[in-house]
Parts: sequence; C-alpha cells; structure tokens
Amino acid sequence: MAMSIDLTPQLEEMVRQKVTSGLYASASEVVREALRLMDERDQLRLARLEQLRQEIQKGLDSGPAVEWNSEEVKAAGRARRAAKSASGV
Repeated sequence: MAMSIDLTPQLEEMVRQKVTSGLYASASEVVREALRLMDERDQLRLARLEQLRQEIQKGLDSGPAVEWNSEEVKAAGRARRAAKSASGV
C-alpha cells in the first residue's frame, strides 16, 4: 500500500539525517522503525496501565481503610529502633 505523508521541516530533516548516516537505507525504513517504536511504547503504556488497575483493585479488595495515628506509628518505630540499638543489632 503506497502512502504519502507530510512532515514538518524538522522531521523531514531528521529523516534525511538518518538516511544520510547510513543507519537506514530509505525514508520508508526510518518511518517504519519510528512506527514500530511508537507501537512498542503504546504496548508498554497499556501494560503499565493494566498493572496500575490491578494494584488499585488489589487495594480495593484488601478491605476497608483503617484510621491510623502518625504519632503512634512514629513512636512504635522509635521504640523498635531503640530496642535494636539496646540489643546491639
């Protein structure tokens, strides 16, 4: 399937540079590689989004939220640290 696309002057120059560098044999190869990379990025984004959805669901399934007091948590942590220091660990 033949297709014609319009590029900004900056993108056109980038394609020319890639071909001139010898990394690609033609502008078509540059565009194909760019599209492959875009597809790969899109797939990665979808995978991350699915992982985030699973983590959210996992949180929702873990039960209701519980109240907590930050000062109590800090005090408990300090007590554990003091106990470790006292035991020489």
